[in-house]
Amino acid sequence: MPVSVQRKNVKFLPDNSRVAARFFNNGEKRTSELIKRVVSLDGMSLNRELDHTLREFAGRHRNISQIFLRHFENHKDLIELMEMDPDNFSMEEKLLIGSYATMEYSIESAAMFNPSIIEDFDQSFLSKGEKRVIISFRATGEGHLSSIVFRRGILDANNDFHPNRVRNHIDLAKIVQKKSYDKQRFVQKLHEMKISEQHSSAIMNNLPEHFEYHDLKTSVARVLSNGISTDKRLALEEMTWLVDSYYDVEFSLDSDISERVIFPISPSESNGIEDARFVRFTEDDGSIKVYATYTAYDGHTILPKLLSTEDFTNFRIMPMHGKAAQNKNFALFPQKIKGKYAVLARVDGVNNYIMFSDRNTLWNNPIKIQEPKYPWEFTQIGNCGAPLWTEEGWLVITHGVGPMRRYCIGASLFDLDDPTKEIGRLSQPLLSPLEEEREGYVPNVVYSCGSMINNGSLVLPYAVSDYSSSYATVAMDELLHALRK
Repeated sequence: MPVSVQRKNVKFLPDNSRVAARFFNNGEKRTSELIKRVVSLDGMSLNRELDHTLREFAGRHRNISQIFLRHFENHKDLIELMEMDPDNFSMEEKLLIGSYATMEYSIESAAMFNPSIIEDFDQSFLSKGEKRVIISFRATGEGHLSSIVFRRGILDANNDFHPNRVRNHIDLAKIVQKKSYDKQRFVQKLHEMKISEQHSSAIMNNLPEHFEYHDLKTSVARVLSNGISTDKRLALEEMTWLVDSYYDVEFSLDSDISERVIFPISPSESNGIEDARFVRFTEDDGSIKVYATYTAYDGHTILPKLLSTEDFTNFRIMPMHGKAAQNKNFALFPQKIKGKYAVLARVDGVNNYIMFSDRNTLWNNPIKIQEPKYPWEFTQIGNCGAPLWTEEGWLVITHGVGPMRRYCIGASLFDLDDPTKEIGRLSQPLLSPLEEEREGYVPNVVYSCGSMINNGSLVLPYAVSDYSSSYATVAMDELLHALRK
């Protein structure tokens, strides 16, 4: 008998009015000509064009003039190549040039899907049975470019969701490049990426055991400028690609979480950030940190990455390492198991695996724990987010792909002390696309990137055919009973 699922009448829909002001690089030659045209304007024409631009766009963005100045700064190197001094430009010239280096991007015009839910750090001023939560989404805009956005709200005693008001402005984070790198770990990742030592040694041999971001970038650029073979050039460019995959992002403290978007930054993410699985992790000392595993994609290479935060204002982002850090679908357990970090992953694209490690960015030796068993999951099986602790075992929400590439959501139970051992597994999907849920960017899909247990129920956010999102609840006693059978 199927487990009872209560779908909530809540829809999270994409909103094309939510736009970010992104840096726009039109190429060196065209930008050089543009800068010459701007500085050739007389004062009256310059002010008239700047005033018009500010009137048109100031209300759509917070502190648009600071955005223009920041984007002007991105052209300083080019301006110096033009044998001009950026400091000699007037404020009006800087602002107008910056406006030409800015474009609006609708971050969720195409879709807002693949949600993940966790408990908020702040649980103050709540009534009995209420819990403040944060839901993340994969937001997709023009060119199918994906980023991470957030909504905050309260689950009441009945697990009905009461969202906070979504703010209008979009706040892109300040990017802080990671300053120091461990040489041994970096060389290991180069090996995993199959970058030949003969190509990388010219750079790495001259670097100290802990080197700075600027040191590596400068060394790679110097070697590339000396006229080298195509193979070696590609290898060194990949080294630069890797070092750019480490960075921190910082949001303004006065921005609301609904205004914050984690946008693709590094070259490894140039085609998007996919399917972040958030987890509230308890450290050895009892402190709480939020992690998320996601997939970075540059159009050719998949790079699993780890994000961490303690306040949803500052985030650290790092690539995963190890022979098994090669595919999608990573989901971190919310605590260590026998002193080891643990993660689920679909290493081979078909089956569900578990790995253990002393570091949360290093993953080797995958152990297969599930393979397709029932017809609705014959194509592949994987996780739908971080495992959930229960007294009966680790509850793992899964996804399965069946006929006509239909995605359904299932559930499994694993031993608490040894999660390689499956205790139980639903033979029928927990959630399948309803008739009204079948239409979207990718038809016939329900999918989740993370759920939670609250007030005796599983709270399961899910995507509707890669377009919008909703959520459902399942009584835990009924679900665990079905899994034990």
